[in-house]
Amino acid sequence: MNPLRTLCVLACLLAATVANPQAGRRRNSNSLDNVDQPSNWVSPREIEQLPSLKQVNLKQLQEMSLEEGATLLDQLYHLSQFNHVFKPDYTPEPSQVKGYIVGERGQKIEFNLNTLVQTVKRQQRFGDDEVTIFIQGLPESSSQVQKATRKLVKAYQQRYNLQPYPTTDSDYSSEEQRQRGSSEETRQQQRRRQGDDKEDTKTGDLIVIELGNALENFEQFATLNIERIGEIIGNRLVELTNTVNVPQEIIHLIGSGPAAHVAGVAGRQYTRQTGHKLRRITALDPSKIYGKPEEQLTGLARGDADFVDAIHTSAYGMGTSQRLANVDFYPNGPSTGVPGADNVVEASMRATRYFAESVRPGNERNFPAVAASSYQEYKQNKGYGKRAYMGIATDYDLQGDYMLQVNSKSPFGRSTPAQTQAGYHATHQPWRQSAQGTRRQ
Repeated sequence: MNPLRTLCVLACLLAATVANPQAGRRRNSNSLDNVDQPSNWVSPREIEQLPSLKQVNLKQLQEMSLEEGATLLDQLYHLSQFNHVFKPDYTPEPSQVKGYIVGERGQKIEFNLNTLVQTVKRQQRFGDDEVTIFIQGLPESSSQVQKATRKLVKAYQQRYNLQPYPTTDSDYSSEEQRQRGSSEETRQQQRRRQGDDKEDTKTGDLIVIELGNALENFEQFATLNIERIGEIIGNRLVELTNTVNVPQEIIHLIGSGPAAHVAGVAGRQYTRQTGHKLRRITALDPSKIYGKPEEQLTGLARGDADFVDAIHTSAYGMGTSQRLANVDFYPNGPSTGVPGADNVVEASMRATRYFAESVRPGNERNFPAVAASSYQEYKQNKGYGKRAYMGIATDYDLQGDYMLQVNSKSPFGRSTPAQTQAGYHATHQPWRQSAQGTRRQ
């Protein structure tokens, strides 16, 4: 880190430490309503030991244990909140942000943000039905990010009756090959029973914007100008409506990690320009925002679309535990990760894997959830209200915090009915202190 900046921060933190004798002492609590000052989370000695942002990368985080990675990110985050140490000054050029449309034959029709609209114009029948736009938030240099993205794309190919990408069995383990064959056979049986075996019928379009591939290191991740890149993407969506006649009511915007916040800004920009809201924004493990503009709110929020939902799988790791959406889902409660995830990157990508599983035909209700104020409350059957479903089938009238259990391996959803709960709850309430606290934010 910059020596002069470090000395300034150290001086401020030392002053705060003298003023507060509890500084540096960490709490184990799942409360989201009592966030300490940054000086309580990062001691001067810890600051000296922190690596520079350019030294942190996904490979390093994947090689750390879940707790080690979460601790490092936690320290960097709380340092970033002290006197705005990290500035949001990185905006990739639109030509640097690549993407592709999944064609009817499974081919990738590539573009960059400058050519997105022109590329869409050349596609026949684009926007006749649902349009899903997935903004990838982490680089595919990570095998875990690559796998999660591949699973989501393939799930939408099945949902939209698009032809699959050409693949070889070597791309999958023997277990995955077995599951592929079994799941495909099950889907065919379902179609026959429903009289809906219409393989040539196109029911939607999928666009993937590879924003994550424009982030070369953690410094660019932490200093991403969410507002600027979100406005650029929002303007492209306006052009899709104005020049390609894609109405806002069929657009579903999905963002993972920092791209969840980019999606929120894009939704707001779309509303500012058109006076209308997008149909839905889904946030897949929305990240902490390290570089925030001064005196300005930024990132995802309720109201950025007609309906906003969020899935938090690394609330105290790469993600955030903050409530951001109309409905926030916390698989296995707010924690550093979820069952089966060995590091913070894998934990973050589980949100994409869960959503992909729900997109596959027949799996829409694989993730039953119940509103609750803590995971302990959920486990004790003291949640509130009717059962809901996390994923593609989430009802648009839901509000509040929802808990559910997930499996450690695919299939991740526990598609059994949730147990009967007492009372009713449909609004955000403070987390209740559990007997066994979880990590803090």
